[in-house]
Amino acid sequence: MHDELYTDGVGEITVSGTVVRVDLVSLSPTEREANGAPKSAFRQRLIFSLEGFANSVELMQKALQGLVDAGAVTRTQRKEPTVSTDAQPAPKPAPVAAQKPPTANASPNFN
Repeated sequence: MHDELYTDGVGEITVSGTVVRVDLVSLSPTEREANGAPKSAFRQRLIFSLEGFANSVELMQKALQGLVDAGAVTRTQRKEPTVSTDAQPAPKPAPVAAQKPPTANASPNFN
């Protein structure tokens, strides 16, 4: 049997010289953020050479494109910040409770 590890996502990617470190995180079942959302907890680190990391990213991009093509994932465009020359204050963001919850296959990693 092979060891398997579930991850909710990538917490941080650090590049140091020719080494890339990718920290995997999972949502904590017990710890919460101030807003009640589960905290991300470090689980394991992947360490790549630059070439290995680049090859892995290319493979993941192909897998993501296959999911998009199959309709399993919907990509959204990030909105670029705009600079306003008006003297009016910027609108306040909606409270967390009023924001639309993400769909089941939405991930901040795919935005």
